[in-house]
Amino acid sequence: MVTQNLTPTASHATPTTVSTVYLSAPDVIALVRCKGIEACLRGIADNIEADFLRWESFDKSARVASHSQDGVIELMPIADDATYAFKYVNGHPRNTRHGLSTVMAFGVLADVATGAPVLLSELTLTTALRTAAMSAVAARSLARPGSRTMALIGNGAQSEFQALAFHHLLGITTLRLFDTDPAATAKLQANLQGTGIATVACASTADAVRGADIVTTVTADKTNATILTPDMLAPGMHINAVGGDCPGKTELHADVLRAAQVFVEYAPQTRIEGDIQQLPADFAVTELWEVLAGRRAGRGGDAAVTVFDSVGFALEDFSALRFLRDAAEVLGVGERIELIPALADPKNLFGVLQARSSPLLRAAA
Repeated sequence: MVTQNLTPTASHATPTTVSTVYLSAPDVIALVRCKGIEACLRGIADNIEADFLRWESFDKSARVASHSQDGVIELMPIADDATYAFKYVNGHPRNTRHGLSTVMAFGVLADVATGAPVLLSELTLTTALRTAAMSAVAARSLARPGSRTMALIGNGAQSEFQALAFHHLLGITTLRLFDTDPAATAKLQANLQGTGIATVACASTADAVRGADIVTTVTADKTNATILTPDMLAPGMHINAVGGDCPGKTELHADVLRAAQVFVEYAPQTRIEGDIQQLPADFAVTELWEVLAGRRAGRGGDAAVTVFDSVGFALEDFSALRFLRDAAEVLGVGERIELIPALADPKNLFGVLQARSSPLLRAAA
């Protein structure tokens, strides 16, 4: 995906060009429409599982976050020995008042050997797909086999993706829905028409979780909320806690966590950002990669309550960017851009400012 002329010459007369594939939001929308949402969810989920199975091959760190009273802006880096990736992402729950998305993101893949950027892509839509795919990967290992009913608490921008991931990848056929905004629930129901998923609008969280095999919480408010309380738990329930993803933002009562087996992506990050931020630093959790690799047990029996305390981790974005890169190449989507100046002499960066080859410079002359 990177085109470079690396033939050395004495004069460096031929510029070395780095060609980066750029996927705009319209490009990714076209890619998803062409492949279909189910295929995209499955492809990203397969990449996530494959990458989690080589967990120890990655140089990992918790994301770097800049918090304000209105939200958070984060950088999420990760690399193996061949490819480096990062995502820029924000979380601003009040953005909808201004006509903006709560979450906006873009990401980069780069070649470790040279540092050259290989791919620059939108990740707002893709983050929704990868978050849902990650939820499904976890639930395939942690939820009871044969789960068919899911409660979905929070029916905003992420909800359709979660619904479709659990439908296509786990076989969920019935959704019990609740949101404090009835219009959000109506929107979700309208968008899911024709998918084969039965939806039931409920009057409260307690009503929605009644009889559910899986409970997904994906609320947006940046508060220490208690969306799910211990009295709502049922034996064998799997909880997919997605909305608590930064300091000061939780969804589960602490006693829900104490009553459950808790699984996380990357413990150093989740202890800062996840629902387990409410608990002591030595509270026992299991990283999901260990379950996928067979190193640790998952669900402890049919009656056990399991929690996936999901905050989103950079490895998932690495997996999603790989999916975009490969799909774009097959479909011929995207454009090549020169994000890096082409240099005839790599030691003479200033020289590009003296060149007279561009129309703009000729006009200025």
